[in-house]
Amino acid sequence: MKIPLSYTFRSLWTRKLTTLMTVTGVALVVFVFAAVLMLAYGLEKTLVDTGYDDNVICTRKASQGELSSQIDRDAINQIKTYPEIKLSKEGKPLASAEMYTVINLHKIGSGDMSNVVVRGVAPEAFELRPNITMKEGRMFALGTNQIIVGTNINQRFDGTQIGESIEFAGDHWQIVGVMDAAGTGFDSEIWGDAERILSAFNRSNAYSSMTFRLNNKEDFEKLRDRVAKEPRYNYVELKRERVFYREQSEAMSMFITILGTVITVIFSIGAMIGAMITMYSSVANRTIEVGTLRALGFKRRNILSAFLIEAMMITFIGAGVGLALASTLQFFAISTMNFTSFSELSFGFALSPSIILNCIIFAIVMGLFGGFLPSIRAARMNIVNALRAS
Repeated sequence: MKIPLSYTFRSLWTRKLTTLMTVTGVALVVFVFAAVLMLAYGLEKTLVDTGYDDNVICTRKASQGELSSQIDRDAINQIKTYPEIKLSKEGKPLASAEMYTVINLHKIGSGDMSNVVVRGVAPEAFELRPNITMKEGRMFALGTNQIIVGTNINQRFDGTQIGESIEFAGDHWQIVGVMDAAGTGFDSEIWGDAERILSAFNRSNAYSSMTFRLNNKEDFEKLRDRVAKEPRYNYVELKRERVFYREQSEAMSMFITILGTVITVIFSIGAMIGAMITMYSSVANRTIEVGTLRALGFKRRNILSAFLIEAMMITFIGAGVGLALASTLQFFAISTMNFTSFSELSFGFALSPSIILNCIIFAIVMGLFGGFLPSIRAARMNIVNALRAS
């Protein structure tokens, strides 16, 4: 004979204060755990979405990113001629040889300095990244000191409004537009004409990278083998753009996850102890109830199950509250230093089904650890001694 669930619900309602305190503790732990996972996932999503499945990025082997990569102009021009590369509407290779560097700008409000990416691009860069649109102003003119800034740069840094100018490479660069990159990493960059920026930094013969689109996704292996077999250009490495940007996020994402998990584990120990104390107190206050249930014929395993279900209900409620609170973080964005590019990167919290599942599993574990020992104590009570407690 099983103990009805109504008994468990009544027990939770009867001890509203202790139940509320335990639910609050669990909710806070789940909130922190979810926030950490959402932050790491938001970073990864921002960078991975920066790449496209059809695009390939070409960098120097062993470089940690575009900042430390250099590719000769001859290699760029030769790779552009390969038949696997798709042609643009004008009949030119759909490829953008790009210059990548960082400069310092002052943040709005605080006045602190931070590194910002400056990317010199070819006109084909916008066809390669169709999610990028002009939010305000207009495109920069080729061969000039005109630039456009991403929305995050426009919102977070001084002197980045349309009509203003910023100074780098010993020259002044006029801002003529603000681009919207749909929440990808390009929102945290400044774009201008690649040839003009190369000249300003005295790097006219060396690009940082080249991004191009394949005629077919299946051509990637063939093209990579072709480049690898060419002695003059075997220092070049080809990667699918999504894979490249995923690798760029790994170090930062792992750091956030490890640090956050350590903090969460410490908090969770406190929450489990709190749940255990609550359940032990519940068992002590319900000694007569337990004795009566045993006298009515309920078995030890029924008592064990009833108290364990009660602990699980508390943690499930806490998990629901914690997840609900964590979901509101999706309306916020933060900026931090990207370890790989040493530049400012803005990204938001992102919630996914896997994060929700991990939080629920985490809450179940807390409930089991917090409720198991008190449940065993309740189940092992002697009937006569329990009834005598009155």
